[in-house]
Amino acid sequence: MKPIAALIFLLFTLGLHAQVNIAVTDASVVKDSTGRVYPLQEWRKLFNSGDYGLRPENPNDQKSALILMKLSENAIDAEYSKMPKPKESNFFTTGKKLELFTTKDLNGNPVDLVNAKGKIIVLNFWFINCGPCRREIPDLNKLVEHFKDNKDVLFIGVSLDSPKDIANFLTKMPFNYTMVEGGGMIASNYGVRFYPTHVVLDPSGKVYFHTSGLAPNTVYWVKRSINELLQKSAPGIAAH
Repeated sequence: MKPIAALIFLLFTLGLHAQVNIAVTDASVVKDSTGRVYPLQEWRKLFNSGDYGLRPENPNDQKSALILMKLSENAIDAEYSKMPKPKESNFFTTGKKLELFTTKDLNGNPVDLVNAKGKIIVLNFWFINCGPCRREIPDLNKLVEHFKDNKDVLFIGVSLDSPKDIANFLTKMPFNYTMVEGGGMIASNYGVRFYPTHVVLDPSGKVYFHTSGLAPNTVYWVKRSINELLQKSAPGIAAH
């Protein structure tokens, strides 16, 4: 039975260091805090949500059972902050003002980023059949929910797919960024060729953060960038 590399990674990066090496495999016994043993598919699904970590029940026992525990948002962020910052994309330049666009959302409502002065703009370039793009959607939805009461943060989804295909996809898998028409042309104009690609613009329209691909802490850095910009705009406001 092969070890599950991702689980070993999280077990030790969360500071839950065992005194002996404990391999995590499909045969590992995983319990909740009451001692109930999880079926394999159940604990793996919970772990893969990113909201849970593992700790050994007995750190001195190489065959110890593992306890699945809910992680706080702060605990997760603290660990992500220790990882290397995601590599910058090849399509944008930090500090350079971006030429923005005007288009419509999928309901025909105008989306005018050219005149969105003073707003923090968060762009996500993606397409439906992109596996990493789909995997990050639940975390991106949490991000939108986190900042839902702040009207100065705009989340814009730029998809290569047709409006009809996007609308159909959203009925099956909600993605709470504002989806715009003409995404293929917009991505082409920026030279984006790797997906997903994230860009965070400061209130003056300059690129503050950008990355391509999906690192474990990509969404954390999008969130962190937004919070840093909010603090700069209103120094007395604490980051969330």
